[in-house]
Amino acid sequence: MTTNLSFSTAILLVIVSQSFFHNSLTCYAFSHDKTREALEIIIGGGGYASPAQPPECPPPPPPPCLPPASPAVQIKPPPPPLPPSQPPKPKYTPPSTRPSPGIEDPSGIKSMKYFATVIRGVGKKIGYDPQHITDSWTGDNPCTFKGVVCHQFMNRSAVVGVDFNGNHFNGYGGQPVDLNIFLTQDQDLMFFHANSNNFTNLPNNISKLHYLFELDLSNNQLNGSFPKDVLKSPSLTFLDLRYNKLQGAVPPEAFTIYLDVLFLNNNNFSGNLPDNFGKLRALYLTFANNFFTGGIPSSIGNCSETLVEVLFLNNSLSGCLPYEIGKLKHMTVFDTSINKFTGPIPHSFGCLKNLQLLNMSHNYFYGPVPEMVCKLGNLERLTLNNNYFTQVGPECRKLIMSNKLNVKMNCILDLHDQRTPSECATFFSQHRTCPNERSLQHIPCTIENAETTSMEDVLRPAMAPSPTYAALGIHH
Repeated sequence: MTTNLSFSTAILLVIVSQSFFHNSLTCYAFSHDKTREALEIIIGGGGYASPAQPPECPPPPPPPCLPPASPAVQIKPPPPPLPPSQPPKPKYTPPSTRPSPGIEDPSGIKSMKYFATVIRGVGKKIGYDPQHITDSWTGDNPCTFKGVVCHQFMNRSAVVGVDFNGNHFNGYGGQPVDLNIFLTQDQDLMFFHANSNNFTNLPNNISKLHYLFELDLSNNQLNGSFPKDVLKSPSLTFLDLRYNKLQGAVPPEAFTIYLDVLFLNNNNFSGNLPDNFGKLRALYLTFANNFFTGGIPSSIGNCSETLVEVLFLNNSLSGCLPYEIGKLKHMTVFDTSINKFTGPIPHSFGCLKNLQLLNMSHNYFYGPVPEMVCKLGNLERLTLNNNYFTQVGPECRKLIMSNKLNVKMNCILDLHDQRTPSECATFFSQHRTCPNERSLQHIPCTIENAETTSMEDVLRPAMAPSPTYAALGIHH
């Protein structure tokens, strides 16, 4: 059957067909540069460019080496330990015998038939299929099933992906459909996209999927604690668990794997963000709309080479912001709105030269708004309303005039739409301070944008849509 693939998935399949299949090729190795470019993301569909094609491997020695028991995962302990400079590089030797040209591998045929049997069994548990996807799930060739993606490797076909996005599968009587059996039956699976269904129960042995790099189970019925076994998948780079019913703390292990994307918003997660937060090398993070408490760990500054967007909005986070946030030189979107943060804006925010969206509204921040923040050359929107800021300078006032800065409901006496004097007096009557308050004046960079902002800069076109803000919406 013909299945439309995302650009990145199509590229991946071409590369894989030339360089990777554990039953057919001489060797396989992932390569990953230390510095990763921000990749275009198609929310809910992965949308990642595949790893660069590895160099051609020389032929194996006469007696082929035995394959390792399991892929060598060069990942150091969770978030605390630094991840390897390159992703895991599992190596596989070719099988001792290969099928003759034009002859199908009998073991491959058997595996495909077994997978077809498994998926037909899943189909029998689906009582609601509004798009009649399961009507095509007949016969012994799963490559003809709607939602199953196959690719030709040498002389055989293999199932490499599943795309059930938006199918709205439901069990009989509205019961969720169990993934425990289905998801681990094809060890060659590279992506599993199943958002907006009624699936539950991730399998414990999902780590057997050595090549799985994208897992999207958003907007389903996953419950219980964070599925830690998912973190054992050695090739995983995209993990989307938003809009489920997961609860409890996010384990430190989640911050040590080599993810590009981690979407956890709109669950029931709680507890503190772990101290090893800075070990994560993700580009895009969403923690929004949960019940996290405590502060943002200062180790976030260790994400300076990777982190592009992060959303902390609508939790119960508190305390003062660490100055280390100013080290995030690739940061474009930073949102701490609707929490319990307090203290001044760290002067280090003036180092965020790529920052486009900064939202700190609905907190307890106070003091003057730093002029160096309002001078940031790429800033498109600065949202500071519903705090207790007391002063804005001329650069910030330019942004107010252009509707790029919102400082309503603060304590700025000469502006309209501010808090009442009595409300401000009550707030400031309480002694407020931050630990290491002197660090909030530390600037970990050379401020090159000391010149004033022109109105031409202020009025330039708006930025492109944000992947993390897009992740706040439900798939339909």
